Amino acid sequence: MKTYENFCRLDDRKIISLKGPDSIDFLQGLVSCDVKKVSETQSAYGAFLTPQGKFLFDFFIMSFRDELLLDCEADRIEDFCRRLNLFKLRSNVEIRIIDELEVIALIGRDSLKLCELEEILGFTKQIEGGVLYSDPRHLDIGGRGVISKSFLVETMPKLIPETENRNYHHLRISLGIPDGSNDIKVEQSTLLECGFEELNGVDFDKGCYMGQELTARTKYRGLIKKRLMPIEILGTPPELGSEIVQQGKTVGEIRSTILDKGIALIKLEALEKKEELLASGAVVKPLKPSWVNF
Repeated sequence: MKTYENFCRLDDRKIISLKGPDSIDFLQGLVSCDVKKVSETQSAYGAFLTPQGKFLFDFFIMSFRDELLLDCEADRIEDFCRRLNLFKLRSNVEIRIIDELEVIALIGRDSLKLCELEEILGFTKQIEGGVLYSDPRHLDIGGRGVISKSFLVETMPKLIPETENRNYHHLRISLGIPDGSNDIKVEQSTLLECGFEELNGVDFDKGCYMGQELTARTKYRGLIKKRLMPIEILGTPPELGSEIVQQGKTVGEIRSTILDKGIALIKLEALEKKEELLASGAVVKPLKPSWVNF
């Protein structure tokens, strides 16, 4: 796999700020990760679910000064913020979207060294104008940052070269790591079929949160029948949403593609058969990354 020592801007991400004495307790009862473990030196990855346990939003959460910052999908952030405010009730927390901070990706493990970040999942360093942190999902993807516009322009290029974000997504897709609603179907997907357990996006010891019952039942009863996984594509890359077929039977769906790689949702039973998988005439070869447990 190609190695990188670059950063890129993630213009499709924006930031929600939670500020106030009840911020941690408020969020703890709503999301899949343990918010109480987040600190100035530790960030996390998690999800916000429907009451029925289906995926709505994923996010990265970090502590900065006296606020919690959520790194979210930009084109869905208004809806996320609205839903959070619906649950605020009497909690002493201010929830708002902020435009002063930029989101970046530090691409690959080598980029962590250039930014003086430890190779520890979620390791976080406070800097002037923001935070840099090792990706809490998997160290091979690198790290992330939420930084001021001035730090982005004046300081980041001195630490590490900038590149286009397609290099980040090529690495992400090669590793089989999903990118929010681009790969995960809203109000349909469950966390465990999308790798959230292995990617440290769900904590089974934190106690109750919205949607927790289905997530726990899926784990302890072994109800996972399909999984998101990286694929190699032999032929013309199929359109997103294309069906994956095995012996005339639909066994999956294409979610992302870049060059000859992709991410697909595939039934696990299809992996046990020798017959090839096809999508719009292209051969699809499932790849099992080292981090998965299926």
